[in-house]
Amino acid sequence: MSYRGQRAVDVLVAGGALLLASPVLGLAALLIRLETHGHALYRQRRVGRDGRPFELYKLRTMVSGAEGIGAGLAVDRGDARITRIGAVLRRFSVDELPNLINVLRGEMSVVGPRPTVQVQVDRYSERQRGRLSVRPGLTGWAQVQGRASLPWHERIELDLWYVEHASLALDLRILWRTAKIVAGGTGLYRGETGGWREPPTR
Repeated sequence: MSYRGQRAVDVLVAGGALLLASPVLGLAALLIRLETHGHALYRQRRVGRDGRPFELYKLRTMVSGAEGIGAGLAVDRGDARITRIGAVLRRFSVDELPNLINVLRGEMSVVGPRPTVQVQVDRYSERQRGRLSVRPGLTGWAQVQGRASLPWHERIELDLWYVEHASLALDLRILWRTAKIVAGGTGLYRGETGGWREPPTR
């Protein structure tokens, strides 16, 4: 479920944040181009509300073509594909700021379940597909409970709880906790038990 006026809040917050962050984004893009070849802006197909696909915008933090190298979609601490500037951008979540463009386009909300890729959605149970009943978010309830370090099924359960209890008050609480987590840099990587893990091929 979503609450009345959520879209207006999304546009107001995302527009203001993008304006304030534009100098940081410009500098980050320049540093990315100076360190590695390839475009500074990275686009990846994600699954949005009601299962509709969209192109997610991020700053590139890994070498070009990283999805086809090494661990593919999985990213752990110390991954050799992460560039030097990319590690800094990830530490302070600056790489996620272009998600604000997706918010302004109506593909995402400021707060909601983080958008996932089709191969992950294909393994959802019918109940877990309830996660797709709202717009995905820049941050969310699962994000402030542990981010990538949480086991995948636990992240989905937390997102389902958010879908059932979404409100402006809850969103403000999540944004406040997000600011503290970003400052602390916790939960950035999945570790030994967190995150989605592709099932072994038979």
